[in-house]
Amino acid sequence: MTRTADISRETKETKVALALALDGSGAGTRQTGVGFLDHMLDLLARHARVDLDVDVTGDLQTGAHHTVEDTGIVFGQALDRALGDRAGITRYGSATVPMDEARASCAIDISGRPFCHFGAELPPGGTGGFDHELAEEFFRAVANGARLTLHVDVETGTNAHHMIEAAFKAFARALRAAVAIDPTETGVPSTKGTLTS
Repeated sequence: MTRTADISRETKETKVALALALDGSGAGTRQTGVGFLDHMLDLLARHARVDLDVDVTGDLQTGAHHTVEDTGIVFGQALDRALGDRAGITRYGSATVPMDEARASCAIDISGRPFCHFGAELPPGGTGGFDHELAEEFFRAVANGARLTLHVDVETGTNAHHMIEAAFKAFARALRAAVAIDPTETGVPSTKGTLTS
């Protein structure tokens, strides 16, 4: 079973091309025009053990909002497509990750029901062209695109870079667990018999 997806999305604000392979090693290149987002996508690919190629051209003259949100949308759509009918997956994943003084936790249910809780008291401002409030926009877009129930909480921290990085790493580790194939699962892990409708 090949769990891959290639998605392209073009609007008047952004042009996104993304390729995802769930059973990877972190390979690929990420070029969004937003340095900090590229860094976070590198971390996501490495810690989720997915291969990820991302190429984005966005209206950065207006800020990074559209680029970050649309990258999240397309990543979520690719994840949704790569998962197929969800047969054999573990479905749930959770992780807590420290990053120096920061600590973040993430819990995922590949439920077919999009929901995002993002709890963080991030310092105002931006890092590497990335306004800190865009972290929530990214995770919400992923949850909606992939139809995930997603809870991300930054539990402590003072340095915004560390806090957001901990959140992305926790998400990556939780995602890695949730999409993993469970050798004891013979079908779709749901009493409904479906996780796609």
